Amino acid sequence: MTSTLSSAINRKQRPSAGKVVVGIILIGYATISLTPLLIMFLNSFRKTSDLLKNPLGMEWPISFDAYAVAWNSANFSSYFMNSIVVTVGSVLLSTAVAVPAAYAISRVRTKAMSVTEVVFLSGLMLPVHLAVLPTFYLLDSMGLVDTLLGLIFVYAASSIPFSIFVLTAFFRQLPEELEEAAQLDGAGPFQRFFLVMMPLVKPAIATVIVFRFVPVWNDFLYPLVLLRSSDNFTLPVGLSMFFGEYSTNWSALFAGLVIATVPLIILFLVATKQIIAGLTAGMSK
Repeated sequence: MTSTLSSAINRKQRPSAGKVVVGIILIGYATISLTPLLIMFLNSFRKTSDLLKNPLGMEWPISFDAYAVAWNSANFSSYFMNSIVVTVGSVLLSTAVAVPAAYAISRVRTKAMSVTEVVFLSGLMLPVHLAVLPTFYLLDSMGLVDTLLGLIFVYAASSIPFSIFVLTAFFRQLPEELEEAAQLDGAGPFQRFFLVMMPLVKPAIATVIVFRFVPVWNDFLYPLVLLRSSDNFTLPVGLSMFFGEYSTNWSALFAGLVIATVPLIILFLVATKQIIAGLTAGMSK
């Protein structure tokens, strides 16, 4: 009896062949994906002369000269701050609009609200870059060309349809009994929204923020079209100019790429738990 029980426990603890194969495939994929990033990171601490002699080597002591060139001489400090302002500003603005809008759409069941939802979601049908020409003329008429504020408005407006699409689905999963109980306790509509509903959709809000942060941070077309002065350039446009000016300084190029990549890595590391919770919500009962 004891031997039978122990053998059954061992079978449960022993991973199946399928899980082992899947694990090996995932580890191999992660290794292949992370290797270029690791090479980029290590080479950013080397001198170009050493890098050309031994591309995959690593000298000691490490050198931070490439980061000094990229940050100061190549004006990366300005590009970086512009990207932070535009990305954070547009994501916060779009989220601030999308969260209450999604809540209203999910709770108010009228024909007018259904039409409003369709209007919002219709923004998902066409790529936002197809509207670059009318967007330019609109911002030009408002005096917002070559301004970070105009770029923030463009990104915020283009992010709202996706944010509403995701958040509406989450709000509809929440039982209305929670709001009714809060109402019986004397909570007003704003208290029910901010104190009851919003904390429950934090994983969805985190998912929306991350999924909108990445494309805005990496976008090249709108800053190229809407910005004229180099002092307002964001990192993607600044990198394109940097590649032309420092095409022979490979270590500085790697340092510039690291500066542009690190914020995204930090964001994913910080928000991984919330992202997984948001993507898997409703999958288990």
